[in-house]
Amino acid sequence: MRSHDDVAAFLSTRFSEAVAARGVPGASIAVLVGGEVVEAATGVLSTSTGVEVTTDAVFQIGSITKVWTATLVMQLADDGLLDLDAPLRTYLPEFRLGDDAAAGSITTRQLLSHQGGFEGDVFTDTGRGEDAIEKYVTAIAELPQLFAPGELFSYNNAAFSVLGRLVEVLRGRTWEEALVERIVRPLGLTHVAPSAYEAILFRAAVGHLGPGADGVETPAPMWALAKSNEPAGSMLAMTPRDLVGFASMHLNDGVAADGTRVLSEASARAMREIQVDLPRLTGMGDAWGLGWEVIQKGSPTVIGHDGGTIGQSAFLRVVPELGVAIALLTNGGDVMGLFEDVAAQLVEQLTGVTLHGLPRPPAEPVPVEAGPFLGSYSNSTFDMVVTVDDDGLIWIDSTPKGILLEMGQQPERHQLVGYDDDTLITLAPAMKEMHLVYAFLGDDGAGRRKYLHYGRAIARAD
Repeated sequence: MRSHDDVAAFLSTRFSEAVAARGVPGASIAVLVGGEVVEAATGVLSTSTGVEVTTDAVFQIGSITKVWTATLVMQLADDGLLDLDAPLRTYLPEFRLGDDAAAGSITTRQLLSHQGGFEGDVFTDTGRGEDAIEKYVTAIAELPQLFAPGELFSYNNAAFSVLGRLVEVLRGRTWEEALVERIVRPLGLTHVAPSAYEAILFRAAVGHLGPGADGVETPAPMWALAKSNEPAGSMLAMTPRDLVGFASMHLNDGVAADGTRVLSEASARAMREIQVDLPRLTGMGDAWGLGWEVIQKGSPTVIGHDGGTIGQSAFLRVVPELGVAIALLTNGGDVMGLFEDVAAQLVEQLTGVTLHGLPRPPAEPVPVEAGPFLGSYSNSTFDMVVTVDDDGLIWIDSTPKGILLEMGQQPERHQLVGYDDDTLITLAPAMKEMHLVYAFLGDDGAGRRKYLHYGRAIARAD
């Protein structure tokens, strides 16, 4: 498969079938290959209305928004308004955290690459006004520092709301206004909705939270998360075509299809360069750049990002060396299975790259000494306790709190088995049909692991 026609044939025979088989209410996909875009859509926007998904329907892209925010930040550097390696307080003197010394040393580069070190899953709702992001930055002034800035990777939503505020201050515009003025319009994108106020102008997908008693996926009770988290990915919505239009600019090292330069070549390339390697086997990518996740190292390299909001999941995969980009947007069901059935297959057939599959328990679990892993770990969204029962089986009890509890997430208990020397995996699927992987890192001084890491570092609490 190499051409526009090959992709169109693949999608016409496989996409609708795969979406239905995976119980996904609705999905839309766009594939950039050979400089052309192929689109397909199927299913419904909401099971409560039955309105069909068309290629001009908008879906939330969740945390893929972070790459857009990172692009806005790199434009600041291009314009001489920002030094990525200067302390953030040079530009945001009001930035505060629980550890004032750490807050004073954190750089923009560290925030872009998730190395700020402070707790990041904080979704404080500061209202719907234009000052929501400004108020959010004030509200996180007591966030705890988990590790020294630059020491470790830990995925950080809060960091990108801070970066959104940085954009607002240096541009003298709201984050939404900057997004439209500096990315959406220059790229000629037509179906991009920064918030619900714009989404209502289009066919808009609604998230679903799983099957009800009748077996039908249940629409989410709310459309979006808090406005304060917009720069991190709480509500930005668009079509897959517009998402690959954005990706195409990055493939062209900052130049739009009509020749307009949106980002310098140096900044576009810098965003793809590895800043930090990820802890092994966490189920995420191999490394992180400036905004971009390095999904898979090697030649060709695969970059991208995933996104999840209230019942909506989004996937973007980009292979810069070969000019390929794939955007898959969904609104519920077995989205990871659909990704493997369609997007991963397209990546392989178009580029020859076999993506790392979803992590699965080994047929013969790796023997591990669980003692250093046992105990309690906690942050603002989860309390987690790792124990061993009388039969020697390892268990993890996860109790949601904060925003996750408000969204209806329930406590879960899962058996863990050895995946590697310092890594355990759930024996049964734990989330979106995925087996969750937990790496145990660091030493607390008493021979126990200091962090439980599943893409986020959660500090030991006992």
